[in-house]
Amino acid sequence: MSAAAREFPQITVRNLQRAVAVDLVGLEKFAARAVQRCMQLRRHKLTQLAKLREIFVLLISDRRMAALHRQFLDQPGPTDVLTFQHGEIFISAQTARRHARAFGNSLTRELQLYIVHGLLHLHGFDDRKRTDARKMERTQEKILRCAL
Repeated sequence: MSAAAREFPQITVRNLQRAVAVDLVGLEKFAARAVQRCMQLRRHKLTQLAKLREIFVLLISDRRMAALHRQFLDQPGPTDVLTFQHGEIFISAQTARRHARAFGNSLTRELQLYIVHGLLHLHGFDDRKRTDARKMERTQEKILRCAL
């Protein structure tokens, strides 16, 4: 492994659900490129993403996502993506499929968006305020274009 390859966290995509067929190999290749693009973004401080050695993207069912959403955010029902600071990005594959149809995206594109969204949260981005959310969306689109 080259020195440059060791600078970035290792990212693994795991499919823990059976409702939606996904291209794990393609998603993992995309995720590795997206990590590199995120790490190239200038940040004012050392972010969680820079500290991690490993990141796990876990594709789960709506049922499992709803349980996590309630447990950690006290919110009912499933959400699209939840990111935890130890390097876990949980993605609901069923929600991704619904959103892809609703927004006219492919399932792959929607899953890629959620991976980038989770990585940006690990890299210190926040989307709770409107201005921060817009900045995060612009950065997401830039990374999506560059990591394809």
